[in-house]
Amino acid sequence: MSNIQVPVNWMPRTYQIPLWSYLEKGGKRAVAVWHRRAGKDATALNWTVVSAFTRPGLYWHLLPTYNQGRKIVWDGRTKEGKAFRDAWPREAIRSENNTEMKLELENGSIWQVVGTDNVDRLVGANPVGCVFSEYSLQDPRAWDYIRPILAENGGWALFIYTPRGRNHGHEIIGMAKRNPRWFAQTLTIEDTQAIGVDVIEEERLAGMPEEMVQQEFYCSFDAALVGSYYGTQMEKALKEERICTVPYEPRLEVHTAWDLGTHDSTAIWFYQVSGMEIRIIDYYENSGEGMVHYAKVLAEKNYLYGKHYAPHDIEVRDFSVGKSRKDVAAALGVKFTTVPKLSVQDGIEAVRNILGKCWFDQSKCDRGIEALRQYKKSWNDKMRCYNDSPDHDWTSHGADAFRYLAVAFKEKRQYAVKLPRQTESNYDPLGY
Repeated sequence: MSNIQVPVNWMPRTYQIPLWSYLEKGGKRAVAVWHRRAGKDATALNWTVVSAFTRPGLYWHLLPTYNQGRKIVWDGRTKEGKAFRDAWPREAIRSENNTEMKLELENGSIWQVVGTDNVDRLVGANPVGCVFSEYSLQDPRAWDYIRPILAENGGWALFIYTPRGRNHGHEIIGMAKRNPRWFAQTLTIEDTQAIGVDVIEEERLAGMPEEMVQQEFYCSFDAALVGSYYGTQMEKALKEERICTVPYEPRLEVHTAWDLGTHDSTAIWFYQVSGMEIRIIDYYENSGEGMVHYAKVLAEKNYLYGKHYAPHDIEVRDFSVGKSRKDVAAALGVKFTTVPKLSVQDGIEAVRNILGKCWFDQSKCDRGIEALRQYKKSWNDKMRCYNDSPDHDWTSHGADAFRYLAVAFKEKRQYAVKLPRQTESNYDPLGY
């Protein structure tokens, strides 16, 4: 063990040296927004190797999903064809667990590739070094969970990614630039000269959208999020200042729209309707909890409730208890109305049709707003194009719940306009 030298057959490129030097001198927080193929994961992994021999402990390499972690890092290779796992000296590895994507070293250190698609699984561990790879696509709650652990144990965190619009990735690089204790660096192909313009042109000819070219190679945060279902509408809401402070109006009922998870997240939108306005006043999301928990959340918010909307699968009965979740909720005082079953595409169109009527409370709905901004189509690597189906990631829960909101509003409106005219002047045909 005493003769092992790390990194193994790797040296930082010239443009990678500032980050490496910062970490080598004891830096604890770094953000590297580098273009595609700039060697982000290789640099981060080799630093992790050095750290694992310097300070025995648990080290995580986090990707947006478990499957991405396996494909990109555990089974991945550098552009030179070298396996990422070859960064670890083979003679220093005590055991290797392919299922859990975990290596245990002879000195007691553990390195593991982790997906943030189920952040609750991260709670309870004590990592001393974390690489947040593709951070702009990750569930931002992962950092919220891990941050206090690293603060307590003096560990380090490295965020590496290319931009995906003005989301949490944009926020953290902005914060890092203002904080002298953080390292912040943005590198485009013009900065590194690592990729020629001819390669970029080949990508365009192969079908890569220009917005993605700007994101991936020129690190643009202003390029539209490619494949986003609601990006344009949410950007318009921001420009029209409909993402602001939206107070609770006690004289109006609060309706809720749910996406009910079993093993993953449950998301709830809280909204009020006034004439043609849909006022989104609150948002709540959690996972690993039963209906008792969510009924308690509703009660604690102390709103005057109207309808509670949920998808059709709430009526599916659990054969072990003979009751559906709708029955269980009703016993707890939450009486659900089942929304009509529409195709995902029809539901997405319903959302697009109502977003222009929506006002969002930017503080209470921040996570839900971000989910709507980033909800996007899945990418088909083989066909080099987007699929017609959504990408199932952390944004799906909030986006699905909002889809049920839109379908419920659409159905309510269709029902309302069929009613006969009322003689009373205060009649609201869209009233809930």
